Amino acid sequence: MRKVAVVFILAVVVPSLVLAGLALRSLRDQRLAAERQETLLAEAAATELARKVEAALDDTLREFSLKADALIGTNPPSATTPAFDERLRSEWPSAAVGFVVTVEGSCISPSLFAHPEARKFRIENERFLCNAESVEVVWNSPKGKINLTELDLSQRTKSPAVFASSPDTVGRRPARNFRDIIGDSPGGTVARFVQDELQVLLWHRHPADPGVVFGAQVRIATLIPRLAQALRPDAALAERFTAILRDDSQLVAAFAGTASAHRTSARPIAAADIGDKLPHWRVEIHPSSPGLAAAAIHTQQLTIALLVGVLLVAMGVGSWLIVTDLRRHLLLAQQKTDFVSNVSHELKTPLTSIRMFAELLDTDAPIDPARQRKFVQVIQTEASRLTRLLDNVLDFGRLEQNRHTPKLRPTDIPEAVRNAAETCRPQLEAAGVRLQLDLPQDPLVLDTDPDAIAQVLFNLLSNVEKYAATGGVAEVAVQPSPDTVRIVVSDRGPGIPAGCEERIFEQFFRAHDSLASGIPGSGLGLALARRLVDLHRGTLVGSNRPEGGARFVVTLPRVTAQPTP
Repeated sequence: MRKVAVVFILAVVVPSLVLAGLALRSLRDQRLAAERQETLLAEAAATELARKVEAALDDTLREFSLKADALIGTNPPSATTPAFDERLRSEWPSAAVGFVVTVEGSCISPSLFAHPEARKFRIENERFLCNAESVEVVWNSPKGKINLTELDLSQRTKSPAVFASSPDTVGRRPARNFRDIIGDSPGGTVARFVQDELQVLLWHRHPADPGVVFGAQVRIATLIPRLAQALRPDAALAERFTAILRDDSQLVAAFAGTASAHRTSARPIAAADIGDKLPHWRVEIHPSSPGLAAAAIHTQQLTIALLVGVLLVAMGVGSWLIVTDLRRHLLLAQQKTDFVSNVSHELKTPLTSIRMFAELLDTDAPIDPARQRKFVQVIQTEASRLTRLLDNVLDFGRLEQNRHTPKLRPTDIPEAVRNAAETCRPQLEAAGVRLQLDLPQDPLVLDTDPDAIAQVLFNLLSNVEKYAATGGVAEVAVQPSPDTVRIVVSDRGPGIPAGCEERIFEQFFRAHDSLASGIPGSGLGLALARRLVDLHRGTLVGSNRPEGGARFVVTLPRVTAQPTP
């Protein structure tokens, strides 16, 4: 048994524990993988939306270029320059100020006294546009898109540099003036901070006179609706994420998603800079439902954990069943071995007695008639003992193979019990047991197999002869009731050992080993008796009497049969 237990532990328990550990580790890694996948998806969405916002700004530049060309028309550019600011603001609401400068450094429009915004524009930008002021210029920063979620807001200061973008400008250049910035490009965007206020300047050249530059300072407020349109993620992502566009002051300029998500102060999942056209502006990605992703991951983890738990419980229950069944088979194998030993001993003892007394009778010497009768009685007793033993073995074999079918017929139970008890009386009296019968005088006719009932009573009284002979008395009673008939066999012996009240009805089980205790038996008598009673839809139970000894009660359902004519 110990070897089997070691093999079972190494073959089942250890692999099960290893698999459980791997499953729990996989459960932990599953959460990290889900979070990483969510972050990668959000980063891709932030980069794509930043590109769309930048494309919306490019559309604004093209729109301005078409509007400028429409205002200039076929006339020489110099003919439209004085009124460019006024006409542009009236026809293109996105322009706060329209300006015209020459590459040589002259500011033609707007007039310093045209309106307050024009005056402010000239004061803040004239030196820069007229090439009288040199600034540090950043062209499409080579660092690319920076994930601002990793930076502290206090470190994102607004540089005095000019952020410029045009179709043929890449890299970072030293301090230059406006003429150096625009070069030979037909148009572009310049973003600069003046007194911590972002100004976005669009500029365009007319092919008829490249020396004149037409431009506009864009009203950023008019850009927000256009940028908000570009901010909407794909339908598949819109349910999961809310996109937020923050300006250079880190205020929410626009958002696409749920209203509650854009008010959150939590760190975003991912973020991406817009670029040089809107410096320090960025797109943030927040979960639409902050607890939804965590709940989904938790649900997934819980599902996997439950599956792992169910598998572990199944393996545990299966292991317990295997061990229980293995122990049962080992115990049954041991009981069968003991049964063979017991039966061999039981067969050898009466056969030896029969042979010995038969040899004593088979002599030429005269034998006293009394002794001769005693020898014959011993031979008969031992032969009956052999017959009962063989009948038990054969009957039990037929029951195990479901080949025993009771032959039911109307039977007077008290009479059948009387006949069986009287048959056993000589053996009981020879063992020193006095038999007492308590039977009703009136017939109790039931549909039973009288031979089976007699076999049950033989086995019960045989136990009294083996185990309770010291008590001196065996009592057999038939007790009728409205629904049942009880056959009670009692003795005054040592009783049933504690804890064995049910086990004594198991096949091959014996409360005392026959070879060690000297008590004969095969371990089949009570098991056979219970099965015969079960075939009659009755019960057989054993218990100890309060005053000492054992009591066995056979309960048969009371179904009255019509007597045979």
